[in-house]
Amino acid sequence: MTMTSAQSALVPMTSSRALGLGFTGNLGNIDAYISAVNRLPMLTQEEEVSLAKRLRDNNDLGAAQELVLSHLRLVVSIARGYLGYGLPHADLIQEGNIGLMKAVKRFDPNQGVRLVSYAMHWIKAEMHEYILKNWRLVKVATTKAQRKLFFNLRSNKVGLDAMTPTQIDALAKLLDVKREEVIEMETRLSGRDIALESPTDDEDDKFAPIAYLSSDLSEPTKVLEAAQVTRLQSEGLETALSRLDPRSRRIVEARWLANDDGSGATLHTLAEEFGVSAERIRQIEAAALKKMKGALSAYL
Repeated sequence: MTMTSAQSALVPMTSSRALGLGFTGNLGNIDAYISAVNRLPMLTQEEEVSLAKRLRDNNDLGAAQELVLSHLRLVVSIARGYLGYGLPHADLIQEGNIGLMKAVKRFDPNQGVRLVSYAMHWIKAEMHEYILKNWRLVKVATTKAQRKLFFNLRSNKVGLDAMTPTQIDALAKLLDVKREEVIEMETRLSGRDIALESPTDDEDDKFAPIAYLSSDLSEPTKVLEAAQVTRLQSEGLETALSRLDPRSRRIVEARWLANDDGSGATLHTLAEEFGVSAERIRQIEAAALKKMKGALSAYL
């Protein structure tokens, strides 16, 4: 597994001097990275307190670097617990490292607790956020209660089979949520990825999502055609009608534009209105339509 540029930044504050190991954070692959961080020595409580005070009082970035480096193995250990979500191990570690750096920045050595205990919350918080944003079922958990249910359901569920009513009731009681919420979350987590296109070229193609999710209306030529029709019906038609004399326009509008269903006035009706023969109305209509066709050609 080759490290990406993002993965090569798993240890953003390291240097060739880092704890005497020549650890630069550019180790080629995730296995080499894990092996390297596991060889980094842990700090004693006295060393940890001293470094934390240097960071707090003097903004000593060297002290911050040593605090981060000595706890990288903690991030790796926590990341292993989230591999079941199908996300890259290196990405989980990278997000956890961000949480570790936030913890180091906020750590108060006077509280009397070790950094490892304080940092676990920040590391897990960053990993949780990454999982919820990038897991294949996006937006499965939005509220605090749903997030708690999301992670606890996966860790408490045994195998791929559906949970029994007894298991559902027990988990709902444990997490203090409604059993309906447990059922809903399990249903959403049980979803499977579906290939957009069929992996074969046989009759199964017609049942692949690509066959019924695509829309002809989104096809570029269809979009252009629809835009052209809209332009013809509005601007083009109005321009063509404006070039007719009042009588010709009245005849065309009465014959073709009066009703949406195309049932316009008859030739005889218009003949009575204008006091001419039906044949004369037909001739005026034909001439008007020819003139309009010429005007509309500019829009085609």
